Amino acid sequence: MRLATRQTLSLTGRLLLALWRQPWFVAVTLVQPMIWLLLFGALFKKVIDIPGFHGGSYLEFLTPGIVIMSALFSAGWSGMSLIDAINRGIMDRFLVSPVWRGALIASGIVNAAVVIVLQSVVIVVVAFVAGASFSATAVVMMFVLAVLLGGGVAALSNALALVTRQEESLIGAVQFVVLPATFLSSGLMAANLMPGWIQDVARFNPVNWAVTAARTVASAGTDWGLVGEHAALLSAMLLVCGWLATRAFRVYQRAV
Repeated sequence: MRLATRQTLSLTGRLLLALWRQPWFVAVTLVQPMIWLLLFGALFKKVIDIPGFHGGSYLEFLTPGIVIMSALFSAGWSGMSLIDAINRGIMDRFLVSPVWRGALIASGIVNAAVVIVLQSVVIVVVAFVAGASFSATAVVMMFVLAVLLGGGVAALSNALALVTRQEESLIGAVQFVVLPATFLSSGLMAANLMPGWIQDVARFNPVNWAVTAARTVASAGTDWGLVGEHAALLSAMLLVCGWLATRAFRVYQRAV
């Protein structure tokens, strides 16, 4: 266990060093969330007047959704680093070394978590400046839920990268999944005001689990039972996706 932890931290340090050398990646992935937070927040601020919409500020309603959606977007590209390692021959050197396969996946998840936290901090600070208000507990839980969702998505992205080994395939898959998953959730609109069929789909959507839990924590009278249930579902998703990504190494090795 100690060796696995040391290997994971070492590989994570390698990825974070690459991120440090290219900080524009974090900035670029913040562009869309900032547009949604500021423009949607201003454009749809009168949505709270719709009968049945529960909430005093659309910006405060929107911010947890933007934090979660930002995590989804950035984590989806996690597999690109593996594809780069494959194309440069680094992955083959890893595979003939005694490094634990799980450490290769875990390091990518931890790296994605660091990026998600950095992005979430910026989003919440901008929301505060724009007039939103959240408790410290709500902010921390938003970050935790975003990391749980992002970790699972990052693992799936890594698994797909190992199976396809092509940037075009990963880009296509991310675009195919991310936007539908976003709009089939309550990230932008109250669940009770969405069409019935979208409400039904959202119940099984991990993005909606994270958004609902984050928004519940940010509201008065937090339902901690609901938050715990959704956090447990996201944790289970993270474990399953991590296992699938580790198993994907076998597919990659057979194709080499």
